[in-house]
Amino acid sequence: MYDINTRRRALALVAQGRSLNSVSKQTGISRWCLRSWQQRLHPSRRCTTTCERCSSPPRPPADVAAYSYLLGLYLGDGCVSRLARTYTLRIACADVWPGLIDACEQAMRLVRPENKVCRVQRPGCVNVTAYSSHWPCLFPQHGPGRKHGRRIVLAPWQQEIVDVYPWELVRGLVHSDGCRITNWTTRMVGGQRKRYEYPRYFFTNKSDDVRQIYCRTLDQVGVEWKVTKRGAEPYNISVARRASVALMDAHVGAKY
Repeated sequence: MYDINTRRRALALVAQGRSLNSVSKQTGISRWCLRSWQQRLHPSRRCTTTCERCSSPPRPPADVAAYSYLLGLYLGDGCVSRLARTYTLRIACADVWPGLIDACEQAMRLVRPENKVCRVQRPGCVNVTAYSSHWPCLFPQHGPGRKHGRRIVLAPWQQEIVDVYPWELVRGLVHSDGCRITNWTTRMVGGQRKRYEYPRYFFTNKSDDVRQIYCRTLDQVGVEWKVTKRGAEPYNISVARRASVALMDAHVGAKY
């Protein structure tokens, strides 16, 4: 992932008689990299991982349906983080939904078959994690700070995938930041007040852009929705009409 000029500058410091340890501390480049560059300046072809977005011309990810689902998970509870030599994609999945954890891991494997996927246990959740230098290529929404504090816009090639696989994106968003619940209210029936229950889907996200992506995709698949607020701020997207809930049940379903 380091370009040739960076490698040459680092090796020039070593050539001045400085130790690998001091050069590593100054540049942030590991001693292992410095030693390997002393043996081979240019990266070997066999160490180069494939990336559909870096190819010429760029191609869609290996499994576009899995990518649309993983995109929804990322926009909800995921993050791409910069490490010293690579990037990591982490999706936080609650322990109470083991099926979600399995589905998330499978999606990562299908999108990046070359990379290993691991599970890192945290209090109350599992971080499904994979390392790749190409996660920013696949998720150009990556950037500093929290997602609700910056613009989140799908790239044209991402929107093309979502247009073909809209339900996968909706499913990923609901599985990350949504839920299916049973609401209840009371009605007067024959002069008596009776309890009435009905299913409902909620999606909660602080980012206006992410909510708009969700609502726009719901429009595409014919699901009616409305915005509910927390105080004066829009916060939840509710799906409660019977026909729309039936569509969501058929294509999304409750987390498990």
